Amino acid sequence: MVTDIILVIAAALFVGVYVSWRAGRIDRLHARVAIARAALDTALLRRSSIAFELASSGLLDPATSLLLVGAASTARTAAAAGPEDQAQPRDLAESDLTRALRAAFSQPDFRTSLAGKEGADELLAEVEAAAHQVFLARKFYNDAVSETRDARRRPLARVLRLAGKAGMPEYFEMDDSLTAE
Repeated sequence: MVTDIILVIAAALFVGVYVSWRAGRIDRLHARVAIARAALDTALLRRSSIAFELASSGLLDPATSLLLVGAASTARTAAAAGPEDQAQPRDLAESDLTRALRAAFSQPDFRTSLAGKEGADELLAEVEAAAHQVFLARKFYNDAVSETRDARRRPLARVLRLAGKAGMPEYFEMDDSLTAE
């Protein structure tokens, strides 16, 4: 009789610890998503700033500069507005900026026309580094979202509502390649 009570108490304790651990894991995953989103937002903001700098540097022809300024401005506006206030969703605005940068970089003799101009090599390297940082930040963010969604889809997490009132995180999909594929 006493052994049965001890076994029931031990089993209840084990279940309680396991459920608490799962809830803590989901909470940590949500925190990881929030941190990854902040890093992605920072990388996107840095990329649009460098695109503005490239457009205003005088290194590009006027049409390409206007294209870049317009795309970077739209991306910044989409970043500053809340999801319900956006005229254009942020992922589309950021993809448009990528396409504008790709159009500038894919012009015939683009790099040779900038050779020898003061600051051109450093600015182009900075644009490429910012684009690569966006690629990495988006990948880390989407990986965190994937893990969080998987953890929340488990039967125990759904039945016991271990995620609480936290919303399901969404993937951030955009065109982020500077090279034409």
